[in-house]
Amino acid sequence: MPETSPALPAGIPTIRVVAMPSNTNPAGDIFGGWIVSQMDLAAGTVAAFRSNGRATTVAIDKLTFLEPVAVGDEVSIYTEITREGHTSLTIHVQTWRRARHTHKTSKVTEGDFTFVALDENRRPRPLPDMDKIDPSAGPVGIRKKD
Repeated sequence: MPETSPALPAGIPTIRVVAMPSNTNPAGDIFGGWIVSQMDLAAGTVAAFRSNGRATTVAIDKLTFLEPVAVGDEVSIYTEITREGHTSLTIHVQTWRRARHTHKTSKVTEGDFTFVALDENRRPRPLPDMDKIDPSAGPVGIRKKD
C-alpha cells in the first residue's frame, strides 16, 4: 500500500459522494474515469465561482492514482486554488476515501486542474478582481493558497 498523507486537508470537502456498483471497472474497483470526473466537477465548481461565470477545463496535470476505491467507500474531494493568471486558474484537487464502516481515511488521487474563464462567446476573458468576490459565500477551495 502506498504511503498517504496522515491527515485530511483543512476544511470540508467541495464534493462528498458514495462510490456505487455502477461506477466499477471490470476488476470490481471504482473506475478511474469516474474519480477524475468527480474531481473535475469539484474543481469546476470552484472555477465557476472564482471566475464569476463560465469556466472550462483546459488541462489536467500530475494526476496520480495512489490506491483503489471500493464500492461503498465515501469519496471526499478537496480543492484549493494554487495559481491565478489573467484568464486562467489552477486548482489542486485531492481525493480521499473512507471505508464505509470505519473512520480510517486515505488519499487515493490528486492532480492539478487548469481552467480558463469564458465569456458569452466562449472566448477567454479576464478573471474578476478578487476584491469583488466574497469567498465566504462560495464553495470550499475558493481561497487561494498563500
